[in-house]
Amino acid sequence: MRRSEFLRAVDDHFGARASWILADLTLPAIGRTAADALDEGVPPRDIWRALCDEMDLPAQARYGAGLRAPRDA
Repeated sequence: MRRSEFLRAVDDHFGARASWILADLTLPAIGRTAADALDEGVPPRDIWRALCDEMDLPAQARYGAGLRAPRDA
């Protein structure tokens, strides 16, 4: 998962709350906020998994999140 895919997934799943979740929600699994973890070089996939666990997102939200829809030919 790339950083851009992570940010897209957060926006897709949390909408207006996305910026709050990134900046203010401490994720126990990584011991810091998602924004701090990104700045410190934690892989976005690890942050996404921690966020999914903390927010109790369903399994289908965990895989393929943040990927763009394929272009029509």
